[in-house]
Amino acid sequence: MLPNGSPFPELALTTTDGGELLLPAATRGSYGVVLVYRGAWCPYCVGQLRSFTKRDELLKAEGITTVALSADSRITAQQTAQDLDVPFPVGCEADVPQVAKALECYTDPDVTFFQSTGFVLDPHGGILLALYSSGPIGRLGPADVLTFAGRHRDKNAQAAS
Repeated sequence: MLPNGSPFPELALTTTDGGELLLPAATRGSYGVVLVYRGAWCPYCVGQLRSFTKRDELLKAEGITTVALSADSRITAQQTAQDLDVPFPVGCEADVPQVAKALECYTDPDVTFFQSTGFVLDPHGGILLALYSSGPIGRLGPADVLTFAGRHRDKNAQAAS
């Protein structure tokens, strides 16, 4: 597992709109949340995406940028993002062995999809928190991220004064 304090690995993924999602560059300058989800077929993942979608404005107001990624095909990921009205970038068609190695996340036994993994990044792309799951449950929620980032920001502000 990637230790807290280490830099988030550089990744380039296709997005649902055919663009490119560059990590950690996509979150640089703000706190970042990277949601690695199992796929559109996973109800827990859909619930997590829905939860972050509903709270996206609040997260943005607190200086937090969200991105998500999976191994889903572009068509499947695009449909999921459209159905949920996801306002943040969604990377798709991730190479599971390559990305799993870079992020040190769990996969299914056949290495065809990721297990839920979540990261909170500092404004420079460093890992503040990594949450690894070896199955369908155990994942970041928006309230957790808001609290964690707020405490980190307050701690840094106190240290600077």
